Amino acid sequence: MEDKISSAISRHIAAASALAADTSAVRAIAEAVSGTVLSGGKILVCGNGGSAADSQHIAAELVGRFKKERRAIGAVALTTDTSILTSIGNDYGFDSIFERQVEALGRKGDLLIAISTSGSSPNVLKAAVKAKECGLTVVGFFGKKGGAILPHCDLAFLAPETDTPRVQEMHILAAHIICELAEDALAAGK
Repeated sequence: MEDKISSAISRHIAAASALAADTSAVRAIAEAVSGTVLSGGKILVCGNGGSAADSQHIAAELVGRFKKERRAIGAVALTTDTSILTSIGNDYGFDSIFERQVEALGRKGDLLIAISTSGSSPNVLKAAVKAKECGLTVVGFFGKKGGAILPHCDLAFLAPETDTPRVQEMHILAAHIICELAEDALAAGK
């Protein structure tokens, strides 16, 4: 048991150290999110499983607050409305649950954060494709290898790991940093 605990912590530290060594993707995504917010656009977020929870977490940090008192940031987790999810899933199939919401809610000038540890979730892929068709900026959060969604992204954060739990840990670390930088930009008005 002790070996598993130590191994998980060591891999987390190694991934975080790799992230600290190259912050360019986090910086670029923070600038894109900040630019979207400052120009009046909204942030849509989607993912499955743990990435669905991360979608809700990120939207909550933006709509509520991260660290500073400031105006609310328009953000929607596309993972939360069970009536929408089940009706689209039933009528169009599970692969369309995010795509239809992007089509309904996304507007040119908005930004989609598409989260998939594998980088190849079919419903997240369809959301990214639809977002590009609708004129949204698409930001991907994936594991180290990217995946099928990567070519449909304007920007991507590739967690420096392949193990799903470590990828998810790096996703939320990067997302927290991005939320803080977007909040700083909003507070400064630039």
